[in-house]
Order: sequence, then structure tokens, then C-alpha cells
Amino acid sequence: MPVVLRVKGYKFWFYEADLDEPPHVHVGKAGQEAKFWLKPVELARAGRLKPVDLQEIRRIIDDNHAFLVRAWEKEQSKRADG
Repeated sequence: MPVVLRVKGYKFWFYEADLDEPPHVHVGKAGQEAKFWLKPVELARAGRLKPVDLQEIRRIIDDNHAFLVRAWEKEQSKRADG
């Protein structure tokens, strides 16, 4: 579960077992977790995060979209090489 980004107390990571799914990122803070698709950016699962938190996470994803997609692709390539 590599954490690839930390912003405003939020951690962004991928689960290795999920790398067969379309590109997405898991986001967590204070024991709460959400999942966002990356292509296109859409909320996949809100978990117990509040709408205001989800809006902030969406903005962070939009601001870091290219980085997150590259990180996803890097994790997929590690899996393919392994």
C-alpha cells in the first residue's frame, strides 16, 4: 500500500490488489477512507467522509492529477515486471 501523496492531512495511496481495476486512488484521513476514479475523476466510494471533505479531496486530485496517474502507471509497471 504505497502512499504516493500527502496533502492537508490526507494520504493518497493504491492497493496492489486493485491494480487490475481502472486507475483510481484511495484517500484517507482520521480513519476515514474514500475512493476516486482517475480517468475521469469521479467519486467511486465516499466512505464516511463529509461532502466538504470530498470536495477538498476532489480539488487536491484535480491539482495533482497528472502526478497521480503517473504514480498509478508506475505501480502497474512494477507489478508487470515482478
